[in-house]
Amino acid sequence: MNLAMLHDNVLVEALEDSNPNSPIQLPDSAKKKPTKGKVVSVGPGASNSDGKVTPMSVKVGDCVYYRQWAGNEIEFDGKKFIVMKESDIIAKEA
Repeated sequence: MNLAMLHDNVLVEALEDSNPNSPIQLPDSAKKKPTKGKVVSVGPGASNSDGKVTPMSVKVGDCVYYRQWAGNEIEFDGKKFIVMKESDIIAKEA
């Protein structure tokens, strides 16, 4: 991945919860946005008022849960990702 995040931004690849074997298939417009993803890239952290960088609490490879409407969707190398602030992440799997 050649996309480096700046400040406290996190690049997440969304993991969709879908069951292709289900007899009921919803159209994309009726599906909820994913709220779980895998961290692909992280920035160094946000600067505080003293100019010191606060380190990030997530790292590449972490599985995280985030707010439903968090971040901005981007496409890079033919894949879709979400760029969000670290504060939009509400939990990570231990």
